[in-house]
Amino acid sequence: MKDSEYMNIALSLARKAGEKGDVPVGAVIVSGDKIVGRGYNKREEKKNALLHAEICAINEACENLSSWRLNQAVMYVTLEPCPMCAGAIINSRIGRVVFGAYDEKAGCFGSADNFSLKGFNHKPHIIGGFMEDECARILRDFFAEKR
Repeated sequence: MKDSEYMNIALSLARKAGEKGDVPVGAVIVSGDKIVGRGYNKREEKKNALLHAEICAINEACENLSSWRLNQAVMYVTLEPCPMCAGAIINSRIGRVVFGAYDEKAGCFGSADNFSLKGFNHKPHIIGGFMEDECARILRDFFAEKR
C-alpha cells in the first residue's frame, strides 16, 4: 500500500472519533506491509485523557507485535502529535511518523515545539503536512459543527 492509502485509513478512523463526539483524529501503525495498530480519539467515549489516537494505536501495535519496541514501524496520523503522544512515539521507538494537519497550539514535531530536535535517545523520521488539506478539513468541519 502507499502512504496515501494508509492515511486514508487514518482519516476513516478520525471520522469514527468525530461521529462519537470526540476530536476527529485517527492513527494507523504499519510494520512491513501490515497494519499492526489502529486508533482514534476516545477521550470523550471512555472519559480518559490518555486515550488519544496515537496512544491507542501504539498500545494495539505493542500487543500485536509482543514488543514495546516499534523501530521498524511507521505511524500515519491525521494531526501532528501533542507532547504526550510525541513522547510515546519516541519511547516506543517508532521509526517514521507521517502526519497530516499541523497543530500550532499543541503539535510537538514542528509547530508548538519540536521533540525531534531535542536530545532524546530516539529521533523518528518526521514527515509533516502529508494530505494536509484532507486532514485539516475534517477538523475544521467538526469544530464548525460544534459552534
